[in-house]
Amino acid sequence: MSFFKKLKESIASKTESVTKQFKDGLEKSRKGFVEKVTELITRRKKIDEDFFEELEEILIGADVGVNTVMNLIEELRSEVKKRKIEEAAELQPILSEKLIELLRGDEDNELKLNPDGITVILFVGVNGVGKTTTIGKLAHHYKQQGKKVIMAAGDTFRAGAIEQLEVWGKRVGVDVIKQQAGSDPAAVMFDAVQAAKQRGADILLCDTAGRLQNKSNLMEELNKIFRVIQREIPGAPHEVLMVLDATTGQNALSQAKLFGEKSGVTGLVLTKLDGTAKGGIVIAIRQELSLPVKLVGLGEKMDDLQKFDSEQFVHGLFAGLIREEEEPETGRE
Repeated sequence: MSFFKKLKESIASKTESVTKQFKDGLEKSRKGFVEKVTELITRRKKIDEDFFEELEEILIGADVGVNTVMNLIEELRSEVKKRKIEEAAELQPILSEKLIELLRGDEDNELKLNPDGITVILFVGVNGVGKTTTIGKLAHHYKQQGKKVIMAAGDTFRAGAIEQLEVWGKRVGVDVIKQQAGSDPAAVMFDAVQAAKQRGADILLCDTAGRLQNKSNLMEELNKIFRVIQREIPGAPHEVLMVLDATTGQNALSQAKLFGEKSGVTGLVLTKLDGTAKGGIVIAIRQELSLPVKLVGLGEKMDDLQKFDSEQFVHGLFAGLIREEEEPETGRE
């Protein structure tokens, strides 16, 4: 059975609506990356040095990451030798297979929930990456599951951040704990934890500042928030999710390296994947950081925040090829 058929079968048991979200959300990346690879394979037909050079350019252009691309090209070269492949078309399923391997992490990418009481999830990341929207969408997700959710407006420094979270609170029917703009974020977290305890909440989602006057202040502020939460709920926060904007490509990777080392990040959220042709950044991030991608933003709608799934991701990227393979030769237009 061919690789694409296997891939299609392995995701057949998964929810159709989720498969469609990955497919729709990755349309730009599919056009900017997979279609270029397909065009290269159709045009070159034979595998030679020029073919590998062009493939390298396409992969780097899709933000797969230079180191990852070099390793991937080397692996493809050795597969070509080993299997005595001459036709470029035979390389496509091998490339897809390698991409799934690169995307699969050893670690679990499920969100860790507290089995004995309130789960606290802290969100970090620079301003403008879609942090507040992600919190709102995740609140909606848990509310749909029948959980009692509370949100904490800990980004007290950015103009409009508290109001933005309140708008999401009204939209999804979730309480927002807040103080005045400019107040101490750790004090907001203290209030939020008390409210979560009193109201019997299952999930507490905490927004934090993306920027203060300087970076060291921001890290001190985060440490203070950690201490307050840990003192009130031992073992919390259960997740520290760093939100990254996929449209910024390599810049998102640099942010994750800088921020992730210092702030105890346990997982990543990649937003706005539907807005970029450089979906390869997911592969670069998986390869260069030892952090799992836990959630991906695939559109504007409330349900467009999805758990990251490497098979769904590659299926979304290669959807056109899978469909082509199913059509009989004569049926093609």
